[in-house]
Amino acid sequence: MSSLDPVAVFRTEAAECLEAIETGLLDLTHKLDDKDVVDAVFRGLHTLKGSGSMFGFDALAAFTHHCETAFDRVRKGEVPATAELVAAVLAAQDHMRALVDRPDADHGDTGQRLLAQLQAAVGETSGGAAAPAAQPAPVAAPAAAAAKTTTWRIRFSLPSNSMANGTNPLGLLDELRDLGECSVKANLSAIPVLDEMVPTDLYVTWDVILTSTQDRSAIDDVFIFVMDDMELEVEEIAAPVAHEAKAEPVAVVAEVKAEPVVAAPVAAAPAVAAVPEFKPVEAVPAKRESAAQADQRQAKAAENVRVPAERLDELMDRVGELVIAQSRLSQLASASADIALRSVSEEIERLSGELRDTMMVLRMVPVATLFSRFRRLVHDLARETGKVIELVTEGESTEVDKTVIERLADPLVHLVRNSIDHGLETPAERLAAGKSEAGTVTLSARQAGGEVIISIKDDGRGINRDRVRAKAESSGLIAPGQPLTDSELLQLIFAPGFSTAAAITNLSGRGVGMDVVKKTVEALRGAIDITSLNGQGSEVSLRIPLTLAIIDGLLVRVGNGSYVIPLSAVEECLELSLEEDLRSRGRSFISLRDSLVPFLRLRDLFRTGTKPDVHQKVVVISTGTERVGLVVDQIIGDHQTVIKSMSKLHNDVSTFSGATILGDGSVALILDVGHLVAAGQQQETQMRVAG
Repeated sequence: MSSLDPVAVFRTEAAECLEAIETGLLDLTHKLDDKDVVDAVFRGLHTLKGSGSMFGFDALAAFTHHCETAFDRVRKGEVPATAELVAAVLAAQDHMRALVDRPDADHGDTGQRLLAQLQAAVGETSGGAAAPAAQPAPVAAPAAAAAKTTTWRIRFSLPSNSMANGTNPLGLLDELRDLGECSVKANLSAIPVLDEMVPTDLYVTWDVILTSTQDRSAIDDVFIFVMDDMELEVEEIAAPVAHEAKAEPVAVVAEVKAEPVVAAPVAAAPAVAAVPEFKPVEAVPAKRESAAQADQRQAKAAENVRVPAERLDELMDRVGELVIAQSRLSQLASASADIALRSVSEEIERLSGELRDTMMVLRMVPVATLFSRFRRLVHDLARETGKVIELVTEGESTEVDKTVIERLADPLVHLVRNSIDHGLETPAERLAAGKSEAGTVTLSARQAGGEVIISIKDDGRGINRDRVRAKAESSGLIAPGQPLTDSELLQLIFAPGFSTAAAITNLSGRGVGMDVVKKTVEALRGAIDITSLNGQGSEVSLRIPLTLAIIDGLLVRVGNGSYVIPLSAVEECLELSLEEDLRSRGRSFISLRDSLVPFLRLRDLFRTGTKPDVHQKVVVISTGTERVGLVVDQIIGDHQTVIKSMSKLHNDVSTFSGATILGDGSVALILDVGHLVAAGQQQETQMRVAG
């Protein structure tokens, strides 16, 4: 049994923490005075610093400390949050990610440069005078206040499962020692006998006497990430410790919540020379969690299990092989007269189907995980281009196969950058055109049958068709004056090396982005639709299959070969007699509820060399609003299709998107619905022009 690498686990959790920090920073750009967001960013930085120090990422911890200090000043109201500070910490966050991924690499002077930028941002917010670069700590307090010391008694106990969950109490004690002169006494009375001891449980509580110039909030910050589950008492000792036994101490004992309870200022107390007699910490009844609450909390912590993606892929492969074996068993059972064998076959078919559906759900992730990456991109591009950009996301809950999400990240980056650079106008141009100063980029996702449609839409100037045609003709993509439909003309922007940019910039101009988008989408068995209105904007829609592993298919026969049509694209099936087939020769249209639908004879397309069956069938398929019929010889029935990739020798065969293994061991090709619909529509256009 293999164990997880602790450093690998830290890197995964650090990536999640950095994403949360980035999300908070981007939220802060829209509302700089949001205290909750400031606190969330501070907690994220504090967690990253502490975790990095625990796992030996000292450079990360030291660098993150400066960003944490800056946000601590904002949190305490010493300086306001500004756009410059947010931009500086966003840039610093990229360096933190590099320190997590490559802690031993030479990062040059990047850290010092970013710290200088951070200090300048904090200095500008505190009256205009920047503090020295070597001291990014909080502004020094006046001399009288700096000399004031306060003595605190701190009693705390952590939940028994704290160490198992990664909390190190010694780290908390070290942070308390950093605040001032500190005396610590451990209470060991709750430790059971050896036979009853659970090695991972924590039985020790602590009594701490701290003399510090820091206020109560600094103590609360030490326990900020464990205070919800722990028992904590903090008393400010106003009189000498020797006097403590004669009277009840004036204590500030509070249940620690998200907002720390700050003690009222009192006169400075003398330093404690000796630790007073220890008394076990008695939990406040209101704070003690019941057994039911503990079970509920532990159950909640166990709701999610981190599983490497490779294991999911391996499990999906096994499920695919099981589906193929089940299909072979069903075929053998159907040919057998053994009732018991048929019963077992049907039960296995049911179980394998449920297992397949469960596995598919495990692989599905919401599109929100993809869309969230573009908030930072839009923020940076807005600063780089000087444009005012609003990012709107819709349909974030739409779920797609995780492999699809991973492979769509780069194409969407190209499309968003292209939309901002070519589509959106500058604020002055938008105002002159009667538009609002801020341009809008909308990312949306929705499910349509077995596909998910992801759209990138902007309200910019639209695509200049004259420039596209001129560039295409000068590049030799089309002949001068060649007639093209509007859709065909717009599709030219996805040709390799095509670009209408007047000059090469950091954003565009080299023509290496949009063709990558098209190749990636086609590799996913998807298609691209593009629409544009002059002066109103453009929209690029990616139609992607929900999953790349197992689909429900309609198994058909054409000649002597078997083929699979994705069932999600099938609308209906009609019968086409031999007489009707002969009458339709030359026009290839069928009348379907007062509308003409073009159809393709797969026998001719695949050149089977066989004669048509007497009673042929037409399978009507669709993608969106476009439909086409496929003429087949026989419809065999529903088939659970495990998709296998085609070999490299067949990469240029666009009619098929993959292959599958049938129950008898033979191979059936899976038809590419998008390509066939496009071919049928093109045939219809040519016939209408010829007619």
